[in-house]
This record gives sequence, structure tokens and C-alpha cells, in this order.
Amino acid sequence: MDWTHYRFRSLWPLPAPPATVYTALERVEDYPRWWRQVREVRRTDDVTGVIRIRSLLPYDMTFTAREVRRDPAAGVLEVAMSGDVDGWACWTLAARGTGTLVRYDQVVDVHKPLLRRLAVPGRPVFRLNHRLMMRAGRRGLAAHLEAV
Repeated sequence: MDWTHYRFRSLWPLPAPPATVYTALERVEDYPRWWRQVREVRRTDDVTGVIRIRSLLPYDMTFTAREVRRDPAAGVLEVAMSGDVDGWACWTLAARGTGTLVRYDQVVDVHKPLLRRLAVPGRPVFRLNHRLMMRAGRRGLAAHLEAV
């Protein structure tokens, strides 16, 4: 088993319609306004940006995200990631009653040296850290959508 390889899936039920949620998710540069763990987003061109995140644990992760799929009709936003993590992440939205079910999938290999050194003993803590970050993201986006 490669202890630095991760697969994550999060489901976010949200009370807003898919088009509204999609619009919020495609505006990556606004994430720091509603998702406190996303510390910085710096666009480098129309489809690429550098993102710095930090959750509960005392380390930042920085990576470049490059858009590979933007399909509002299908409700899909997908990026390729490189830097402290290499891999991909994808938002998939589906109508659910009067709201939206958002599915976030991420498959990455960790390259940050500290996390690689602590890969085996730290894995459960790193997974928990990610889960807490995603929970905060769902709550932040729900509050953001309510205010819009």
C-alpha cells in the first residue's frame, strides 16, 4: 500500500438549486470568503490558479489547480492538481428535491516532505483533518448561499 496515496469522497446536501451552487463553486477565487481553510487563491490565467489551504493541523499545503472540465449542463467541475499534492479533484452536482447534492471526489499523492515522513503513523489524523476541512466547507458554502 502506498501510504501517501489518498482517495476522498464527500457529500454535501445543500438547500440551493444546482445552478446557484455551481456558480459558487466555479468561482474558486471566492472560496476564502466562505471556506476558512482555503487561505489563498491566486489566479495565474483563465484556467489555472495557485491554492493554499490549511485545516486543523499546523501545516499549509500549496498546489496548482488547472481546470480540465467545466460542464455546467452536467454539473461537473474538475481540476488537475500539482505541487504538495498531485492528482485530481472533481465536484459533481445533482438536483435533490428543491436543493442540490454535491459530491466531491479527490484522488491525490502527497509530496509535501513532512507528510511523507509521517505517512504511516499520521494517516488517520490526516484523513480526519481532511474530513474536518470538508465539513467546514459545506457549512461555509451553505451559509454563503443563504446570504446570496
